[in-house]
Amino acid sequence: MASRTDARRRRHNRVRKSLTGTAERPRMAVYRSNRYIYVQVIDDVAGHTVASASSQEEELRSDSLTEETAAKVGKLVGDRAKEAGITSVVFDRGGFTYHGKIKALAEAARESGLEF
Repeated sequence: MASRTDARRRRHNRVRKSLTGTAERPRMAVYRSNRYIYVQVIDDVAGHTVASASSQEEELRSDSLTEETAAKVGKLVGDRAKEAGITSVVFDRGGFTYHGKIKALAEAARESGLEF
């Protein structure tokens, strides 16, 4: 019997077959553990991370992982992507359901000016 993690990885691999980030429209990849949430804006063609943020950063580390914390991370990555000249991204939810913390992060990134 497959574990929940194995099932999520299968879902992620299935979605990643058709998702690719370019220099003009990089991939915004999200990973969530039970304790932290991480997000990277990745140019898959060049193999570079353009911007990143996580709830492990100094100002967010003391907060527990809630939708509010996820929204702060989303705003942070949105601001950093804008500084790097990125306005549009492809959203890669990493096999996680688009609900709760993942949704809060995505909406905060949209509010900070990213399009996807």
